[in-house]
Amino acid sequence: MEQHRTRTPQRRQPQQVPPGLPGGLGEAPSGYPVSVVVAPSPSGGPAPGRRPRTVAPLVLALRRFPNPRLTGIGAGLFAALAMFLLAGLDRLLLGSSEVVYGVLFLPVSALTALWVRPADLVTAPIIVPIAFAVGVIPVAGGTGGFGGQTMAVVTALAVHAGWLYGGTLIAGLIATVRKIRQMRERQRHLVRTDQGARRPRP
Repeated sequence: MEQHRTRTPQRRQPQQVPPGLPGGLGEAPSGYPVSVVVAPSPSGGPAPGRRPRTVAPLVLALRRFPNPRLTGIGAGLFAALAMFLLAGLDRLLLGSSEVVYGVLFLPVSALTALWVRPADLVTAPIIVPIAFAVGVIPVAGGTGGFGGQTMAVVTALAVHAGWLYGGTLIAGLIATVRKIRQMRERQRHLVRTDQGARRPRP
């Protein structure tokens, strides 16, 4: 009587990739297709054939800059406090130089318009003139009590109205640009939502 031999199945050893081939791919035996998988770049860079997007150094520096979102009252307090402190430093170090105070007013106006939240953008051109008037008190000087101090502040505001108008104009322009961008983003969002609602579902 003939007996059948039982053979234990042997594992197939994975094909060794011969070293030295480009890309680490070996040649498959004849009759077997070779599939190549292109892995993404480990550094997360762009795909080959696509030019990397260049970003200006100024834009990179602005992205690293802090970008808080202040309410209208918070932005007003920030601008008034910043101008009062800068005016105090100006009085201590430079002898109440009103030109230096006016120059410092311009970046404070820009930061106030940049940091106020989108819902309170309209308050930016109103906040900065008040902050200028608050900060000019230590610089204006004046003697003779409250009346003399008030007249000195009014005189400083009249003499240096150019700085006041310049800072207000900067705040107004920045607030206008931010408002236009906000309206465009809202319009794009509405268009995308409308297109998604009209797209037929499978």
